[in-house]
Amino acid sequence: MKYAKLRGRIREKFATQAAFSHAIGYNPSTVSAKLCGKVDWTRRDIVVICKTLDIPFSDAMVFFN
Repeated sequence: MKYAKLRGRIREKFATQAAFSHAIGYNPSTVSAKLCGKVDWTRRDIVVICKTLDIPFSDAMVFFN
């Protein structure tokens, strides 16, 4: 499954993907497309998500790989 660790962290912190999407200021459909691999994450996305999910940036590759 693509981005399984990231999806798990989202559930831990926000319970739903929609709540997470709103927390980072994205439309839920955009986040869904990114989590499905249809749209790539940008560096800015990764930085914002790491801050929002309390992930050290040095560990980002674990979640975005």
